[in-house]
Amino acid sequence: MNRRPYDNTLRAEQARLTRRRVLAAAHDLIVARGPSAVTMRDVAAEAGVSAETVQKAFGSKAALIKETYDVTLAGDDEPVPMIDRPEYHALLTAPTPIEKLSRYAAIARALSERLGPLLSKLLAGARSGDPDLATFRETINAERLVGATWIVGQLADLGGLRADLPPDQARDIVWAMIAPELYELFVTDRGWTSEQYEQWLTRALVDALTG
Repeated sequence: MNRRPYDNTLRAEQARLTRRRVLAAAHDLIVARGPSAVTMRDVAAEAGVSAETVQKAFGSKAALIKETYDVTLAGDDEPVPMIDRPEYHALLTAPTPIEKLSRYAAIARALSERLGPLLSKLLAGARSGDPDLATFRETINAERLVGATWIVGQLADLGGLRADLPPDQARDIVWAMIAPELYELFVTDRGWTSEQYEQWLTRALVDALTG
């Protein structure tokens, strides 16, 4: 017998809520203990589901960690690409290079605030030699490079990129400036507020890229 559409919708929503609980549990445990001390069974117990449920949904601890990162990065689990979200639309429509960079710095601050505690633990694990976390670090570095390339393209399209600065060097400058390690140095280690970080990043990007 075929299931009614209502039944299928209900099952899909229940699965989504379960997945959300698992990701929240993974986030909290990694922040509290560090990734190396957290197992799939730990996450299942914290989320109130079976270990088999977690295994079936994510397949591996590495995949669970990456999705936990992705959902934290986005701020939710809605299937909306980052580029289609309001803050990126505002950046796209900003009329001047300085306004684009100001909005870009605001986005970088928001992402760093959301990711900070989780990403600090994951990057520490990568530095400790965990091969899965080393691969994770390479992946997010590559993703950040894509974002840096995109904003440089935005500036170039407006004619706002410094004439003496090759686009690939501009990309690398942005990539380094928005590195999570730099946010951690300023905010966690030196006690800056996130607002001070955003103000510095805006000025630094404008000084480095425009003129």
